[in-house]
Order: sequence, then C-alpha cells, then structure tokens
Amino acid sequence: MTQRIDYGKASPEGYKGFGNVHTYLHNCSLPTELINLVYLRISQINGCAYCIDKHSRDLVKGGLSVDKLVMVPAWEEAGALFSARERAAFAWAESLTLVAETGIPDSDFKAASAEFNEKELADLSYAIALMNALNRLGISARKTPAVVANLKK
Repeated sequence: MTQRIDYGKASPEGYKGFGNVHTYLHNCSLPTELINLVYLRISQINGCAYCIDKHSRDLVKGGLSVDKLVMVPAWEEAGALFSARERAAFAWAESLTLVAETGIPDSDFKAASAEFNEKELADLSYAIALMNALNRLGISARKTPAVVANLKK
C-alpha cells in the first residue's frame, strides 16, 4: 500500500483543526477507553485499515483484553462483556456512521440519551463525526497501517 497524499503536510491548518477536536475529546468527561472502542467500531464499519490497526493497538496498550477487543465487531452478541454504556455508544456510533441507511431514528436517540447526559452525548457525537472524517482521509490517502509498515522492515 503506497500512501497517496499526506494531508497534514499538504494542508497543515486544516489537519490541525481535526487535531484540536481530538485534543478536546481526549480531555472531555468520556473515558478514553470508551472513545477508543467507538473509534475502532466506526473504523471497522468504514473499512479503514490504518485506524483499525491504530485503535486496536491503543486499546491493548490501555489494558483492554484481547478477548474483549476481538468481540467489538459482534458487540450485540457479546452480552455482558460490554457495559450498558459501551453498548449504547456502539449503537449510537453505528446509527450516525450509517446515517444514509438509518436516518438516525428517534428510538436510537432515546436509547443513547438513556445512558448519556446531553454533554456526554454531544461529545460522543463529536467523536463519532471526527472518526468518520478521519476514516475518509485515511482511506483516500491510502495511509499505511503500522502492521503493514512493520512487515517491510
């Protein structure tokens, strides 16, 4: 896989804007692990190899068990392995990521609102929007996942 474009070099101010949102989310009240789980799930839906690799590594580095990591794509079938908040975050992330299919129904909003207060839901939605944008940049740039880059060494 050869990278097509480095968006950060081509347009540093635009890329910095995404970085500012990422920094905000890192400091918000949502747990980092929850945000990274959502980032991973969105990246799986969008097929962004670079982000799947990155967020999987971040989660393992942060202490998430491999058993839980491998169940992210099948979170609905994993029962109590994921908390109610994690399951609500995954459902909200899927609804927003697949907006053209879901239309984000009121029932999805109500379910997310049952687990997250307004600020948390807003921050979660920012995280979902950010990862969807970054997936599109990563895929269009053909950004090389670390696991692939390490094969070349």
